[in-house]
Formats: sequence, C-alpha cells, structure tokens
Amino acid sequence: MNFLDALRGQLGEAGLLTSGDLARYENDWRKRYVGRALAVARPASTEEVAAVMKLCHQHRVAVVPQGGNTGLVGGSTPDDSGTQLVLSLSRMKRVRGVDVANASLTAEAGCVLSDVQSAAGEAGLLFPLSLAAEGSCTLGGNLATNAGGTQVLRYGNARELCLGLEVVTATGDIWHGLSGLRKDNTGYDLRDLFIGSEGTLGVITAATMKLYPQPRERLTALAACASMDEAVALLGLARERAGDALTGFEVMSRAALDLLARELPQLAQPLGRAAWTVLLELADAESAEHARSVFEGLLEAAFERDIVQDAAIAQNIAQARSFWHLRESIPLAQAQAGLNIKHDISLPASSIPGFVSDMDAALEAYMPGIAVINFGHLGDGNLHYNVQAPAGVVAAEFLATHEAAINAMVYDAVQQRGGSISAEHGIGRLKREELQRRKDPTALALMRSIKRALDPLDLLNPGRLV
Repeated sequence: MNFLDALRGQLGEAGLLTSGDLARYENDWRKRYVGRALAVARPASTEEVAAVMKLCHQHRVAVVPQGGNTGLVGGSTPDDSGTQLVLSLSRMKRVRGVDVANASLTAEAGCVLSDVQSAAGEAGLLFPLSLAAEGSCTLGGNLATNAGGTQVLRYGNARELCLGLEVVTATGDIWHGLSGLRKDNTGYDLRDLFIGSEGTLGVITAATMKLYPQPRERLTALAACASMDEAVALLGLARERAGDALTGFEVMSRAALDLLARELPQLAQPLGRAAWTVLLELADAESAEHARSVFEGLLEAAFERDIVQDAAIAQNIAQARSFWHLRESIPLAQAQAGLNIKHDISLPASSIPGFVSDMDAALEAYMPGIAVINFGHLGDGNLHYNVQAPAGVVAAEFLATHEAAINAMVYDAVQQRGGSISAEHGIGRLKREELQRRKDPTALALMRSIKRALDPLDLLNPGRLV
C-alpha cells in the first residue's frame, strides 16, 4: 500500500486533503513563501497524529506541523518540492478541561487562542497570552514558537505560562506530559525542550496552561514622549509606581502612526503627532479605586518630570480597545503599504535609545528617504524595527537589492549591544542562515545534537531553525 492510501486508511476522507485549493496551507501569512504540499493531513486526535507520524517515519516522508499558519518567518509552510506533508492540527480544538482550584486549563493544540481566553473567562479566570493574531493563531503554534505578545511584561512568554505538554515524537510515540504541577523536579525539563522548537523536535498535541485571577480594574492610556530616552524613563517610572500591575507597555513611532493615518484613516488617533507614543496598561487585582489612584499618580509624576508631553486615559472598555486597536493595526497597515524588511529584535531597555538613534541615522545615510516603521513591546525590550522603501521605489526591487545589507546593519548593531535577532517570531526559514552565522557555536552544536537524537531522519520541519 502506498503512503497516501495508508494515510487515508488511518484518517478517512475528511482527514486527508490531496487535491483542490490547498493555498491556505501552502502559503505563509506574509505571502513570502509559497509551497506545494504532497497532501494535508488533518488528524482529529492525538492517536491519529501518532499514526501519521508512524507512517511518515516508515515511508521517510517529511512533515510540516501547522497550527493557524500565522507565523512570520516561513516556519509552518511546505517547500515547493511537493514531497512534504502538511500536518494541520486544526481539527484538534477542544478545551479538555478547566481546573479552577488549580488555576489551570488543558486544551488541544488546534484550539484558537481567543477560544482559550474565552474558556478561561467563562470560569472566572484569565489566560493572559494576547497577540494581534489571537483570532486565528492556535495554542500549539504559540507554544512551538514560544509566542510573546502584549502582556509578557507581567506574565511572561508562552513558555512561562505552560505547565505541561502532550507531544507526539518523530517516530510516532506519545509523551503524556500533561500536568497541572507547578513543581516537578524529576529529571530534564522536556516541556521546555519542545516549547520554542518550531515543530522540529516533536508535534505538540495538547497543553496545560496557567490561569490567573481576573483583574478588578484595567486602565489603559496613551502618552506622548519627545524621545525614546523619555519613553524608557516612563517605563522605569511605571515599574516603580505600578509594580506587577503594569501589564502592557507598547511604543509606536511617529512614522508608524503616520502610516496608520495614511493606510487606515478611519482609526482615530487621540493624541497629536509626537516622536513616540506609548500605550500603557495597568491591571489591578486589588480594587478599581486603587488602580485609578496608582495610574493617575504615575501620569502626574511623568508630567512633573517632563517625560510626558500629553496623555489620554481611556474612559471605558470601548475606548481602551480602540487604543489597543491602533497598536495592533500597524502590521496590517504595513501589509497594505507593500513589502517591507521586518526585524523582530530584543535589547536591554537601557540600550534601546542608543540603538534607535544610531540605526535610524545609519539607514538614512545608507539610503536617504528610507522609512523606519518602529513599534513594539518596549516593556520587555522587543522592537519590531521594520524598514520600508523610500517613496517612489518599488518595494519588491528594494527588498531584492537591499534586504541583505540592511539586515546585516541591523543585526550587527543588535549583536554589539547584547541583543537577539528574534525576540518572539522565531527562526523558521527566514532567519535560519542568520542564526548559523550569529549563534554561539557551542549552542548550535548542542541544538544539532538534540535534533539528531529526537529526529535522526530529519523528518520534522526540515530546513527550519537548525
């Protein structure tokens, strides 16, 4: 029996797609990578995932695990060989249970992030992982890429939110590692090995995640700063005054908000044009009165120290959502404006003002009129430092001619300051060669050893990460 017939026998007709429009599985979100799949397997259970992996191992077929396919580095789409099987977890979308007393939730890998949030909310608890793609990205993909998002400052990345995993190995064995335990010191932490591995070591099929109390009050504001130094100073003041209640601290450059005004003019911008606009949010579990007192005191101190020139506090939930919508719409505005060179970098907060000043000047000298769309999660040191062609220059030609040189400039400057070339998007195909050049050689050797040990035939997401 050939491979596809055997696969169909395990999954049924509904579980295997071999013809028709497979574009949603074969193209990445940025439309940068266009592949051709051998087929798309859509298992409905962990046991079916294991059966698929056993067959792939037996027939030496490469597998590309896929969640919501919202990644930005080409890590979840097949190549153009027509030999790779896309393994979509989209049918595995059950929330298996919520343990209120243990403040934990167990859900399958194909569960959309917003559905995980809703399940926690229905139980009176909070699942804090939040990102712009939460209506389509999935829990398995979030864990495979160690997703960050807008509340890392308070709750950490996906890794910090995970208690246990269920994983299918390259040979089709199932690791039953689901656990609600917060302490388990019984050997190597296999959970952390699979989180952030981008589908190269195993297929995450389910996870147990931490939940938190719902805040009694959530307050959101926009603040205008004249420089990145002032934005970083505001971050320090916010940490001092609010402590763990500070859940969000985002930054948007003037160029980013000007782009929004051009591409999405229907979005209201409450503040006037400033060099930098900060979006900050406090979520207080104590009381609404305490939250508002802390928030107002923070902004008063910021005005007194002259690190904020203007501010607007959201007066209701709808207004708070509109503030967040501004920040989360910048990638959409960039997509509408055309191709751009994306950078998902992280730096110590103390190094960010110098990096931005030096890099902006270097890029302008390299190509006058170049557009830097800089925004991101300043609270945890993660900038999306994106570069667009000058007006009148064709975007595709700009990328083809200048992407390598601009990447080298940006990544050199990041590396010199002790930063990372990938804060939350991962490596995928886009940054694989860059990682080989810049990662510590000993770390690379250890990573390759782990890959060989867990996937000796190199069947899981080959050509990605390592």
